Amino acid sequence: MFESLSDRLEEAFEVLKGNHKITELNIADSVKQIRRALVEADVSFKIAKDFTNAIKDKAIGSGVITAVKPGQAMVKIVRDEMAELMGGKAEGLNLTGSPSVILMAGLQGSGKTTHSAKLANFLKKKNTKNPLLVACDVYRPAAVNQLQVLGEQLGIEVYTEVGNLDPVNIAANALVHAKSNGFNVVIVDTAGRLAVDEAMMAEIGNIHKAIKPSETLFVVDSMTGQDAVNTAKAFNDLLNFDGVILTKLDGDTRGGAALTIKSIVDKPIKFIGTGEKMEALDVFYPDRMADRILGMGDVVSLVERAQEQFDEENARQMSKKIAQDAFGFDDFMEQIQQIKKMGNMKDLLGMIPGMGKAMKNVDIDDDAFKHIEAMINSMTLSERQNPDIINGSRRKRIATGAGRTVQDVNSLLKQFTDMRKMMKMMQSGGGRRGMMDMMKGMR
Repeated sequence: MFESLSDRLEEAFEVLKGNHKITELNIADSVKQIRRALVEADVSFKIAKDFTNAIKDKAIGSGVITAVKPGQAMVKIVRDEMAELMGGKAEGLNLTGSPSVILMAGLQGSGKTTHSAKLANFLKKKNTKNPLLVACDVYRPAAVNQLQVLGEQLGIEVYTEVGNLDPVNIAANALVHAKSNGFNVVIVDTAGRLAVDEAMMAEIGNIHKAIKPSETLFVVDSMTGQDAVNTAKAFNDLLNFDGVILTKLDGDTRGGAALTIKSIVDKPIKFIGTGEKMEALDVFYPDRMADRILGMGDVVSLVERAQEQFDEENARQMSKKIAQDAFGFDDFMEQIQQIKKMGNMKDLLGMIPGMGKAMKNVDIDDDAFKHIEAMINSMTLSERQNPDIINGSRRKRIATGAGRTVQDVNSLLKQFTDMRKMMKMMQSGGGRRGMMDMMKGMR
């Protein structure tokens, strides 16, 4: 995510980090590189210029020249300005009304149907809402069926009308259905349209008037850069939408749309799509995103994702097993399944400060744990519960059953043993000294 931009910004800060004496000339050089990095990231020249002028004024005015660590002081200024450019703070949904109505709008192929389902799933799981999905894309072949399939996967009802090709009428009827059946949120998926298609733009305007949504969200593919920003403006002129969902942000190495859409339409980015899974929808936090772009990670989001998967009772039981040396491979497998639910592995590692750069050329897919799971599944129940009994012949059988080598099994067993020692050390309060002693013994 934003890999190219992060690399270029890092180069810009090297100018300051490498100089013993910082001058206004050094700062101007860094600012020029930052501006160039932003333009290459598909940020308009005007916004890039205004942004870097503000940075330069603050850098000179806040004493970066005399700072003990001018490079860090400059990064802090850029981070704060970048967060402000993207909106400053997270913006929630307006869920007023009974039911609350959310209208999804956007271009063809922007991901409205998928993200309608993702949003419904988000509200169901995190806001304990009872959402109804409404299929109003009557033009795209299989659009209704796609929403029905996603709704069935998530256990969320989808309202459709066979033979009715009037999306305004379908949306109005769906509201009646929602009120009489206890749904407190209605999410209306509409057909993709082009900003130049006057008839289609008029149609979504009519849907908007008919259902009077409390929230209108513009769904846009972040990888289209400034084109995304321009279409957002055209839709906003018609609908005066309330917020933006940026899709495919996990594949966006530049970041032009994320950085500038707020300043162009003066509407916040409310959610970001970060993968194909139905859980891959996150609230957009401008400050956290600025941290990630500048290589500082996003520990807060990482902890929040972990807390969603690991409950207190589970933690207590795991702690008890660790204390009794009863932590086995079944428990390890359970931890793996919970980690997988947290999201894309490369994205998770990118949230750890300093790891984003380290993972730059490392390809980690969602099947990163596949070979570990195969080896654990090849173990007998007694081997999973008591790994210490796994001798040479057992290792060979496990390797054969998993389609791996004996060396792979040896590596897994060593990693598991080291992890178990570390968990015991942390739980017993051995502290940093104990951890260091243990690590020395592992070498």
